[in-house]
Amino acid sequence: MSTFTLPESQTRVNSIPDLAKEDLLSFPAFKVWISTLQHSLKRQEISSHEFHGDPYILRKIDVQSIDRFGGGRLGFVKLKADVSNSQGESLPGSVFLRGGSVGMLLILQPDDLPADQENGKWAILTIQPRIPAGSLAFAEIPAGMLDDSGTFAGGAAKEIQEETGLSVQSNELIDMTALALQDTPEPDDGECLQKAFYPSAGGSDEFIPLFLCQKRMPRKEIEELQGKLTGERDHGEKITLKVVPLENLWKEGLRDGKTLAAWALYKGLQQEGKL
Repeated sequence: MSTFTLPESQTRVNSIPDLAKEDLLSFPAFKVWISTLQHSLKRQEISSHEFHGDPYILRKIDVQSIDRFGGGRLGFVKLKADVSNSQGESLPGSVFLRGGSVGMLLILQPDDLPADQENGKWAILTIQPRIPAGSLAFAEIPAGMLDDSGTFAGGAAKEIQEETGLSVQSNELIDMTALALQDTPEPDDGECLQKAFYPSAGGSDEFIPLFLCQKRMPRKEIEELQGKLTGERDHGEKITLKVVPLENLWKEGLRDGKTLAAWALYKGLQQEGKL
């Protein structure tokens, strides 16, 4: 085990032998998580903050395990953060670091229908194994992790192409989460959370901006997508496409938080005239 102190702080990090200090500090997911947490802890200096009288402090971080991707790139980090006040009261601090992902609501409209007609639209779901959920056929909207250099919009377009075979330009995508947040600005002293939704904030740092792409296509091409096998098969992706009526999307993908969140954002933004 190696031990070091976080730069510009008194927080001690106890790391495992196969994770060097430089690897952890340069890991994008760790950098976002620690800066967000430190910003939130600093807000306790505000006299009106709930914890101002006895602020919580990040005292130490214990790295418990890691997973690496191909080429030795750091992929996942499991750690425990000791966040407590002077009375010894601790906040839950088990964290699974995996970083940002993207989710895409891909809506197809037959080009023989009027462009402004909602009825008759279709949505694409991917059916694929999700071993953490114990499923070999999990239904969800197209989604994927970002690599270290990917922008959210670029990553979303890339995931659509990989998982559906459809070519989409970044400028065809609408960031629904950012659009919804436009009218709900955070106060200047607020927390600096990502413009995304957090599917499991009690245990993971993962945040997911949700994008919308609407395409008009010949009806025959839409029908040909039903049951199509896609994904990067040499990377273990075994994806089957399912095309469902848009009005049934929430029922077809109800076990997937991304799908329900995308559906809610789409409907809410429509209701406010933003889509």
